[in-house]
Amino acid sequence: MTELLFSYGTLRQPEVQRATFGREVPGRDDAIVGYDLDHVTISDPHVIATSGSDRHPILRPTDRPGAHVDGMVFAISAIELAAADEYEVDDYRRIAVPLRSGPTAWVYVFAG
Repeated sequence: MTELLFSYGTLRQPEVQRATFGREVPGRDDAIVGYDLDHVTISDPHVIATSGSDRHPILRPTDRPGAHVDGMVFAISAIELAAADEYEVDDYRRIAVPLRSGPTAWVYVFAG
C-alpha cells in the first residue's frame, strides 16, 4: 500500500532519504494550510549526524489567515513510513492533513 508523506524539512534531503528509506524518493511540490514553520533543537546524535544539523523545522498549527507551508509530497510504502517514524524524534507526532492539491498526506508536526 502506498502512503503519502508531506515533508517540509530534512526528509527532503537526499542523504536523509538514503539513510532512512535506503533510496532517494522522488516527490512533487505541494503545501499544507493552517500551519506556521518554526524550529526545534534536536539532541539525538543519530538524527544530527544524518541531517547535518541540530536545528530542524517543525510545524505549529495556526489560525493566521493565509498561513501555509510549502514542501514536497512523497509516495512511500508502509515500511518506509515506519522508518520515517523511527527517524523523527519525540518533538514530532505524525498526523494526516489535507494537501493544498486535494489528497490527504501524513505530516510530522509539533507534538506539544
